[in-house]
Amino acid sequence: MNEILFFGKNEEPKLIKNEPKRIKKPIQFKFENENENENEKQIKQISSGNYSTIFLFKNGKAIEYLNKNDSNQNPQEIEIENIQKVTVGYKNEAILTIEGNVFAKGENINPENPNEFINISSLIEDKNDRIIEDIVSGKYSIYLLTSNQNAYGIGSNLSGQLGFDCEIIFTTEKPILMMKNVSKIFSGNSSFHVFLLNSNHELFVCGENLFGQLGLGESTKEEETKIDKLTKIQNIPKGKIIDIQCGWTNSIMLIEDQNQNPKRKLYSCGNYLFNGLDKEDGNTYEFTEIKSSLFENDNIIDFSVGDAHNLILTSNSKLIGFGSDLFGQLGTGNTKKEGNIIEIELPKLRFNEEIFNYHTLCGYRNSFIYYSPFLSSFSNLEEDLIKLFRRKEFCDISFKTENGEIIEAHKLILKYRLNQNQNQIEKLQEIISKKSIKESNQVFEMIYSNRIINPILYSEIKEIINSNEKIEETMKRIYLNENEKDFIIERKEKQYKFPKLILIMRSELYRGMFLSVTNDTSNKVTDYSELSNKSFQIFEYWIYSNQIKDEIEITQEIIDEIQIGIDYFQLNQTNPNLFDLLINKFNNQN
Repeated sequence: MNEILFFGKNEEPKLIKNEPKRIKKPIQFKFENENENENEKQIKQISSGNYSTIFLFKNGKAIEYLNKNDSNQNPQEIEIENIQKVTVGYKNEAILTIEGNVFAKGENINPENPNEFINISSLIEDKNDRIIEDIVSGKYSIYLLTSNQNAYGIGSNLSGQLGFDCEIIFTTEKPILMMKNVSKIFSGNSSFHVFLLNSNHELFVCGENLFGQLGLGESTKEEETKIDKLTKIQNIPKGKIIDIQCGWTNSIMLIEDQNQNPKRKLYSCGNYLFNGLDKEDGNTYEFTEIKSSLFENDNIIDFSVGDAHNLILTSNSKLIGFGSDLFGQLGTGNTKKEGNIIEIELPKLRFNEEIFNYHTLCGYRNSFIYYSPFLSSFSNLEEDLIKLFRRKEFCDISFKTENGEIIEAHKLILKYRLNQNQNQIEKLQEIISKKSIKESNQVFEMIYSNRIINPILYSEIKEIINSNEKIEETMKRIYLNENEKDFIIERKEKQYKFPKLILIMRSELYRGMFLSVTNDTSNKVTDYSELSNKSFQIFEYWIYSNQIKDEIEITQEIIDEIQIGIDYFQLNQTNPNLFDLLINKFNNQN
């Protein structure tokens, strides 16, 4: 069943027909004529801007409410199949399909017919760069991230938000290459600026800088109010950048400390009214930590930035906001500007114990809080799997043996088995270069089977394992066969899908099951109802990330249940060990 809370501007289109034009406090959103059958359409994602509001469902279909459209025609189903992500700007929207195509529409995309979708990914000149992995909307532009980690932009460049001299390029008719070696793109539905993060954790930015929203520091204070070329930000907060979201006059960054007990912090820059800092006037020109007693002891679950308002959701189920509330988009009931950080009163959430599956969305002048376990990303592992599925790649790292023969290895598995440590990968390259192809195959088989191997000891490996061909065959079949990707675990009439590759790496039970039936393409279903909801959440999260979520409280009952689960699934206990993590967290709590 869906749970969606809505507040703010409720006109053009009127998302909830029998409610006023300004909804000042969060209320339950329901689709028109919603019934039991329609509840099967579980929400995956919501995106909203001035152009439209789109609801994407788990089944890959979506409906949209077009702005200033005949209310009798709203909502309407988007006639595109297998939708993976949607994004809406001020005068555009874009759809990303599972196959990697992007369909977009809007005044800056298709001026002759702004309400007609066109395939903008097919317009990229380099045909090898037309498979898209991510999409982001700016106010008048759309950004694409390709499977080759190249960033493209299409649409308006009047503020330099495409990274080119705006006196030369005002608008584009096709995507233009902005930067190579990009891992993430960040912008917003009201933003004239964009951030690009590369694989070396360097952050680049371009676009409007009138309020200091690019975070480039005081040196840009007296310079041009827009930066036409991508410029590296020299001083960014320490830690891993989880997300950046952009408003019209501000930017907010979510950083995770790389400590033993990681803590998420928010940093902002730009207009003082909307950046959450204790500043009475003036702009903030570099990223500065947002501090408040309302969430100093909580972890940040989710946050969102709109045209002039901001929302934060914490691990203690608090909804925090600041900025403009003129249309009710902060849900305070006051409809005024809120420079201070405030807590917003929420109705009791239906799935409160699963708070990490809730998401905030600041539309142009409205807001949503919604429940979607399908949008939560446990780690980058699942994202990387999707990328490999879409690219149809299997082996993409080559190792040369002592005889000059080439062995191809699974890049994804090496990345996670070696903890993304480049020195270990280089050490592995050196060791393989001194081994025969048979010995090298044995090394990789041990990696694929999730056995703990220290690269320093590879030269001493003597055990002969004969199942390497079977593993190679099965891995390739799972990668390339659409029907082989997922395995369903059913519990209490609810189904959970896991990529088979992950289960092969994690569980001896499923590894033996999949490897012993090489010709079976069916998705087996197993019933495991003994675990409680919290225990299964812990199990599910650890399967993907090797971690335990901070906000989950550990009890002795949970420890006992997980111990049974470890034995049942024959989990390969890598370091960190799941049971040890539970005990340590339990002891720290007490």
